[in-house]
Amino acid sequence: MAKRRRAIVLAGVSVYAGLLAFSGPAANASPAGTAAKQSRATAIVPAGNLAQIVGTGSSWAYYAIAQWIANVHQSGVQVVYTPTGSAAGRQDFGLATTDFGVSDIGYQGYDPVTQTNDTSTRHYAYLPITGGGTAFPYNIVVGGHRITNLRLSGKTLAEIFTNHITNWDAQAITNDNNGRKLPSMPIITVVPSEGSGTTAMFTRYLNFLFRSLWQPFNNGKPGMTEYWPRQGSSQVAQNGSTQIMNYVSSPNANGAIGFAEYAYALASHFPVVNLENAAGYYVLPSEYNDAVALTQAQINYNPASKDYLLQNLNRVYTFNDPRAYPLASYSYTIMPTANSDPRMAVPSGQFPAKWQTLAKFLSYSICQGQTYIGPIGYSALPLNLVEAGFKQIDKIKAAAPKVSLGQLNVHNCHNPTFVFGHPSANHLAQIAPQPPTCDKTGHGPCSGVLNANANHGRGSGPSPSPSPSSSPGASLPPGGSSPGPVVPVTGPTITGPVAGPAPTAVPITLTSGQDPGLSKGLLGALVLLLLLGALVLPPLLYRRWSSRGGQP
Repeated sequence: MAKRRRAIVLAGVSVYAGLLAFSGPAANASPAGTAAKQSRATAIVPAGNLAQIVGTGSSWAYYAIAQWIANVHQSGVQVVYTPTGSAAGRQDFGLATTDFGVSDIGYQGYDPVTQTNDTSTRHYAYLPITGGGTAFPYNIVVGGHRITNLRLSGKTLAEIFTNHITNWDAQAITNDNNGRKLPSMPIITVVPSEGSGTTAMFTRYLNFLFRSLWQPFNNGKPGMTEYWPRQGSSQVAQNGSTQIMNYVSSPNANGAIGFAEYAYALASHFPVVNLENAAGYYVLPSEYNDAVALTQAQINYNPASKDYLLQNLNRVYTFNDPRAYPLASYSYTIMPTANSDPRMAVPSGQFPAKWQTLAKFLSYSICQGQTYIGPIGYSALPLNLVEAGFKQIDKIKAAAPKVSLGQLNVHNCHNPTFVFGHPSANHLAQIAPQPPTCDKTGHGPCSGVLNANANHGRGSGPSPSPSPSSSPGASLPPGGSSPGPVVPVTGPTITGPVAGPAPTAVPITLTSGQDPGLSKGLLGALVLLLLLGALVLPPLLYRRWSSRGGQP
């Protein structure tokens, strides 16, 4: 009898403990980890031995990479990634201090700013991993209410970041907003202090479209740069996209505007600028608008070129589709390709565990991993880059023949840019909604509290991804009237570059076994019901069995 009683109690405790184990991870899941509705049952299944790999680089791509790391963690694929900036990521890879790097641009050769060689002696290949848009989060609070529907043209942005426009009541800003005038308030521009791919993307855009503004500000030097040429006390330098977003969103930074990948604004629930495109519409960097714009990216498809798969964005900037976001671009993994690689070399007789981990992580990132990044601020890779990515991953097999690559086939690839099993076109670009008339130059601005909804949820098209929110909020007032007294700018005056602590890798606790279809509330109810059952049923069963003479 005593053994039977203990067995009943232990059974109840086991049910309760099992439920806690099931419900625990979901309770701690990030919004990015629970947004997708596809089952993760097909997430990476390890083949052979795996070993941890380490990478550094782009903060622009960090949110996407962190999501993938979270998704594959429980499958035994262990990846550590630190968003130190694209320049540092390329340097770390070149010096063989990391297994892979991530950069928004390729190696540049000699770097005149740092006076170092931006090259690598390791054999490598570029693998496109995500698309997205460089956004402009801003902090404008007037009369206790946050402005959330700001519109700016590319030229006005260029004038703001080159110190030609220094106050929010400037006529150019008023014109962009169809006569809606902001009160007098100093503009604080927040820029990266490190070598940043985000800076490279923005300055390439400035150099191509607004050269007469950009080159004098860049000390007369043509072309893009990863190192923002900060000038004046109104420009604040922060280390990394996270620190830029933290500064802009601070209550003490009224009047601030910065630039970072859209994911950072979404994660902070903060508004971003509606940027004017070549068609004369003010649009946001949604996954759909980015996908439309990136259909114009010119990709180097020469396999013999050292720049194979790198992008030329000139046509993206000038694409006249009303939906296109002009500052869309791609980010790249820098992956090793030589069997003699100093960090990946395999001792005789041993399994190439690090190569296997790299192959699995990259294969996941360009296929199923793409399904999770739209809701967090990115845009999935199109078919042509996925197919080209497979060829790059094939180089891992050449370097380490024992590695298992599985089936690298678009027909087995879950990616929202093409219909699963029937890849033929860029699905995201096809279903991208047209902007409403109020987003067109000379109309609007579109009203509403949420800036990020100004281009979503109106007209035809799919349901939008989650958008940044701010409450209370306010639209720009009509006719130049002031909506109320200006909240004074109380942020610090910066007289030198501010370099915050270097970002460090954050331990990932999410697992690929989480079911994104269950809410926290439902899981909590299940926990409560099964806990009551675990506590009540064993004594009842015990008394019943006892009354029957100990027979079940």
